[in-house]
Amino acid sequence: MSKAKSYARNKVTEQYDAIIIGSGIGGMAAAGYLSKQGKKVLVLERNYTPGGFTQVFKRRDYEWDVGIHYIGDVHREQTMIRKQFDYLSDGKLEWAYMGDVYDKAIFGDEVYEFRSGLQEFVEQMCAYFPDETEAIERYVTMIYEAQRSQGTYFMEKALPRFASNLMGGRMRKKALNFNRTTLEVLRDLTDNQKLIAVLTTQFGDYGLPPAQSSFMIHSMVVKHYFNGGSFPIGGSSRLFDTILPTVQNAGGEVYISAEVKEIIVKNNKAVGVRMEDEREILAPLVISSAGIYNTYKKLLPTSISEKNGLGAQADKIEPSVGHVCLYIGFKHSTADLQLEKPNLWIFPDNYDHDKNITAYLADPNAELPVVYVSFPSAKDPDWDNRYPGKATIDVITLAPYSWYKKWEGTRWHHRGEEYEAEKEKLSQRLLEALYKQVPQLREKVDYYELSTPLSTQHFANYHAGELYGINHTPERFEQKFLRPQTPIKNLYLTGQDVISCGIGGALAGGLLTASVILKKNLMKEL
Repeated sequence: MSKAKSYARNKVTEQYDAIIIGSGIGGMAAAGYLSKQGKKVLVLERNYTPGGFTQVFKRRDYEWDVGIHYIGDVHREQTMIRKQFDYLSDGKLEWAYMGDVYDKAIFGDEVYEFRSGLQEFVEQMCAYFPDETEAIERYVTMIYEAQRSQGTYFMEKALPRFASNLMGGRMRKKALNFNRTTLEVLRDLTDNQKLIAVLTTQFGDYGLPPAQSSFMIHSMVVKHYFNGGSFPIGGSSRLFDTILPTVQNAGGEVYISAEVKEIIVKNNKAVGVRMEDEREILAPLVISSAGIYNTYKKLLPTSISEKNGLGAQADKIEPSVGHVCLYIGFKHSTADLQLEKPNLWIFPDNYDHDKNITAYLADPNAELPVVYVSFPSAKDPDWDNRYPGKATIDVITLAPYSWYKKWEGTRWHHRGEEYEAEKEKLSQRLLEALYKQVPQLREKVDYYELSTPLSTQHFANYHAGELYGINHTPERFEQKFLRPQTPIKNLYLTGQDVISCGIGGALAGGLLTASVILKKNLMKEL
């Protein structure tokens, strides 16, 4: 199997057509598309494990997926997201369909199933809320209308500046009609608070509750899962592993433990990068998948950033939510533990996401506003071949970076007793939330480990330990500078800040960036 190279052990001596900073799915997608079009690409990853949020990590003969819990629409071959993965991996990336139910929303003792298939989804929701049939049907119609309106909105991001100034307003207008808060849009449809809470169950997939999120991102996520969810066979690291040969077959390479210190700019033109060891690697194109904040505030020389007004742009955006994830291992098989595939979304029984999050942020001891539970060993049919007699579970909740800021600057695994005590306290709360829904797991846990926003900061290099890049507020979607092109010639952005959060958003960001660079509509080619 092809592997990424160690920067410390292998000198970069080749000449490349492009340098990409970051090996997450946004960077690897851009690299894959450029490679397919004959470009020789160098991908530089600061971490010792490639893949960004698609990577896995191992402890005590267990394996956990860091950022992928399910992906929509990939089990259907005709969808655009499936076509992209097939193209980038030469058809080697395989998917396991989760089945008829992919999510379960739990409010106290009441459970609501999210069923695969549009008609099935509508019928199930109408069965739960028989007096709200009209509102549910109008809601689905509005989801599709919002989605259709976004085509020209995202196409505008590929236009040169002069064309954007001429046509951009018209291309963006229709989508921006939906750029109100999710709560405002839903309250136009119904005043049933229970229905609103259930329909916004998946707000954790984009990080903001209904009164803060844009309906644009809500519609993207909901539509993405209407036909169900799937999981990569062999684990989430298969995304990187299957795209890497595409890059290498074109003469490109991925280097790990290769931290970029600075983007080299001469005469307002990107010409390469300077590494932490002060070596310079030159190339005619530089593409950053490190996020707009890191690119403009850390990787560009301050004088260059200020000259182009990029620092001011970065100051207009705010980081998305932080999170904690409890990774749990069992010395029992998935079958023995009777684990099922659907994800669990566990909420307080008052059906008010915004109120619960406000209370929790004000008091960490308040009731957990959302607990998300994923069963990766149940979703992956190859799991038992790799880890027979074992199972894993991920349990996630929100946690702002500010709660952990006093340990900022401490070393991973050396943050002190107080930090470990705080982690243990929250770990026990998450375990109890899990046991309440899956009681047979009590007394069977073999190992658990909690990550915090400091872990995200350490491994993903996000300055505030954020999970989804930029917050998906209505203000975010108003910003025209969130696009592949930058004011610096030959410097481009890719990843989730260009389109939207998640694997699908970052993947689309890679497609858009490569299309802009190549001056070619790759979506049409697909």
